[in-house]
Amino acid sequence: MKKILVTGADGFIGSHLTETLVRNGYEVKAFVYYNSFNSWGWLDHCDKEVAGKFEVFSGDVRDPNGVRTAMKGMDGVLHLAALIGIPFSYHSPDTYIDTNIKGTLNVLQAARDLNIQKIIHTSTSEVYGTAQFVPITEEHPVKGQSPYSASKIGADQLAYSFFASFKQPVIVVRPFNTYGPRQSARAIIPTIITQLLAGKKKIKLGSLHPTRDFNYVGDTVRGFIKALESKVGFGEVFNIGNGFEISMGDTAKAIADLIGVDVEIEGDEVRFRPEKSEVERLWASNQKAKEILNWEPEYKGLPGFKSGLEKTINWFKDENNLKSYKADIYNV
Repeated sequence: MKKILVTGADGFIGSHLTETLVRNGYEVKAFVYYNSFNSWGWLDHCDKEVAGKFEVFSGDVRDPNGVRTAMKGMDGVLHLAALIGIPFSYHSPDTYIDTNIKGTLNVLQAARDLNIQKIIHTSTSEVYGTAQFVPITEEHPVKGQSPYSASKIGADQLAYSFFASFKQPVIVVRPFNTYGPRQSARAIIPTIITQLLAGKKKIKLGSLHPTRDFNYVGDTVRGFIKALESKVGFGEVFNIGNGFEISMGDTAKAIADLIGVDVEIEGDEVRFRPEKSEVERLWASNQKAKEILNWEPEYKGLPGFKSGLEKTINWFKDENNLKSYKADIYNV
């Protein structure tokens, strides 16, 4: 497989994945969300040695004709396009059903009709809900604690159904909490970094006690590529996680230490999830990915997390990058 379509290529993980695929010698078509500004999202800011070396297709995954047109002639599809903000899903759930479920259906149907060799479908650790046991294996029950996670559970099940019903060559990659340069401001790590770099001594956050399993974006990208290049694992789900947990409060302290400032955290009511919607604990088992995909994180454990944070902070310190973020408002 050499010709690869990446949906959601204009986003955080998708842009890093597109760049890495190009560097690895793939012919890449980047499916970006159509807009009248002709913006390609983060691909407008890609590394110079990659710029101009991939094709761009502007469209909308909710449109089956556009998806089919983009997929013609492709060998494989890495499907990342999705709505991902959890707070936005509370008041606009319809858009999540249309984008995450219907969009995935469009990709699967086109892939079946066009005999695409492999589809890598993107899941999320949010589908597990609050951990019932740790570390979380792929056999852990799924529980939709937000409209977003419910839509991703539906998309995941659609992907598996096409494997079971039509022998569609599908692999589901389930990233845990990816972080790094270009991450959107709705996520916890950019929220902390941008407020601190803006000179704030008291930063606003939501719940501090929930834990997450943070995975540096370079490791997540390698997980996708390992799945793409694997000759086994069809119909399977693979956790792409670091294998350790850290609380939101300790994450904020680690970032403040790396920046070299003292931090006082103020609870902001608007940032709290509804009580039963909060995912209290996430901690990945990545054993299956190690054994079958030969993948494991390079930024391991707390030392690796701090190393990845340092890279992320340095990226945000560039004024050209920081000016794209609005540290003074809550980004839904």
